[in-house]
Amino acid sequence: MAVETDSAPIPSADPAADVTSAGAAAHGSTTAAEHGSGGLPQFQFEHWGGQIAYLLILFVILYVLMAKVFAPRMRRVLDERAATIADAITSAKALQAEADAQADAAKRALVEARAAAQRTAVEAGAKAAAAAQAQKAALEAELSAKQAEAEGRIRVARDAAMQQLTVVATDAAEAMLEKLTGAKAPRAAVAAAVKSQG
Repeated sequence: MAVETDSAPIPSADPAADVTSAGAAAHGSTTAAEHGSGGLPQFQFEHWGGQIAYLLILFVILYVLMAKVFAPRMRRVLDERAATIADAITSAKALQAEADAQADAAKRALVEARAAAQRTAVEAGAKAAAAAQAQKAALEAELSAKQAEAEGRIRVARDAAMQQLTVVATDAAEAMLEKLTGAKAPRAAVAAAVKSQG
C-alpha cells in the first residue's frame, strides 16, 4: 500500500536509480487501481462463489462426520449411560425388595420366636405346677400314711397302757380291800368294779 506524501522525491546522484524508482511507483499505483479499494477479500463479491462452494463442502464433510462418527458415539455413550442407570435402578429395586422380604421374614421369625417362648414358658409353668402338685400329693399321702401309722402305734400304746393301768388299779384296789376288810375279794369282781369306774 503506497503512502502519499506532499514532499517531492529527493533526487539521487544516480539517474538510473531515479528511473527505476519512478517505474516501481507507477507499477504500484496500477496494481492498487486494479484491486479496487482494498480490504478483506471475504467481503468482495467476486470471491463469494468460491467461498460458498468451500462452505458447502465443509458443511457436507462436517455433517457426514457428525452423522456417521460423532453422533453414533454420543448416542452409544448416552445409551450405555441410560442402560447403566436402568440396571442400577433395577438392581436397587431388587435389593430393596430382597431387604424388605428379609425384614418381613425377620419380623415373622421374631413373632414366632416370641410365641414359642410364651408357649414354652406356659408349658414349663404347667409342668412345674403339675410336678409340684404331684409332689405335694405324694408328700400328703406319705404324711397321711405316717400319721395313720403313728396314730395306730399311739392307739396300741394307749390300749397297752390302759390295760396295764387296769391291772395296776385292780391290784391296788384288791390290796386296799384286803387291807381294809381283812378278807381277799374276788379278783373278777374287783376288776369289774375298776372297769366300771374307769
